[in-house]
Amino acid sequence: MKYVDTPQDLAAFIASVRRESRVGVDTEAASFHRYRDRIYLMQISSPTQTALIDPLAIAAPDLGPVGALLADPRLEKVFHDADYDLRVLDRDYGFHAVRLFDSRVAAQLAGEPAIGLAALLEKYAGVKLAKEHQKADWSLRPLTPPMLAYAAADTHYLLPLRDALEQRLQSLGRLSWAQEEFKQLESLRWTGVASGTDDDSYLRLKGAKGLAPRGLAALRLLHRWRDSVAEREDKAPFRIIGNDSLVAVSRALPASRADLSHIRELPSSLARRHGDALLDAVARAKGLSDSELPRLERRPRPQKDAGFDVRLEKVKAVRNRVAAELGLEAGVLCGRTTLEAVVRARPVDRAALEQVGEVRRWQIAVLGDALLEALR
Repeated sequence: MKYVDTPQDLAAFIASVRRESRVGVDTEAASFHRYRDRIYLMQISSPTQTALIDPLAIAAPDLGPVGALLADPRLEKVFHDADYDLRVLDRDYGFHAVRLFDSRVAAQLAGEPAIGLAALLEKYAGVKLAKEHQKADWSLRPLTPPMLAYAAADTHYLLPLRDALEQRLQSLGRLSWAQEEFKQLESLRWTGVASGTDDDSYLRLKGAKGLAPRGLAALRLLHRWRDSVAEREDKAPFRIIGNDSLVAVSRALPASRADLSHIRELPSSLARRHGDALLDAVARAKGLSDSELPRLERRPRPQKDAGFDVRLEKVKAVRNRVAAELGLEAGVLCGRTTLEAVVRARPVDRAALEQVGEVRRWQIAVLGDALLEALR
């Protein structure tokens, strides 16, 4: 294992691994700890070497060799649960990967009951991963030797796991299913919003939509206050005060510190530390006129044809039966969104089913005839 923190060492490492056939890739972020999420460590393993790349020490333009590696079609890139890694690599650096193998997707299609990396490595490689660093703060420097060892293990064992899962998929006749899914991953891009830029994000807090308009106004102000403190202190917002506490204060609309002490979801330590700010936000919400209060827009649900739910239940029953026969989770064989797209399209034959963009070719091969029969 080598720690790479200069552009020269990075260029040399990437040049050497690009001569190999495949690499394992992972990233570590710190959204559990920091206000602004970003990649704080990159791990890359070839069959012969592992590097931990420090993107805090190497400026973004000098990380170009990593982007070139990911975009190289001659080299297979092995991830475990690539979805988030691929999105943040796009968000932070505009890097896009091709020729992928995702061990989580492979395990799902192999019918594995436990698809976490630790469980799979224990089953297929006899390796027990340490768990104490799963939520570590990867923004810290220097990283401790146990953290470095944990990060290196993530990708070091990915390649033998990949080979074992490929063998398992081949024996089940499902390797082509996985390859189609891997190809879909290449188009993943970041679609989220930056912290603090979504003014309606307070509405997504659990319980927000049950508040009266005045409570919603308080929650909006409290959410903005928490966000500003989190940004100033560079901490994840929940580390300032939790969502349940914010919603409970918004529901109670306290007028004094004594009122705060009666809110069960608000720990007394947070009431002492933030009491003035909480009461100030509530007082400002109480001072708003009715026309200034936020109101939830109840969007009308799209009209479904009369037989939609009946047809959906029929195709779900068929999907569930075939999934059980194959030893797969029903949602892995075909998710609800895909089933709904099929029901809306009402295909009458395979050619029409192939025009439904949400459906994979392998799903048509395995499930197509049964779906068509259920829709007749």
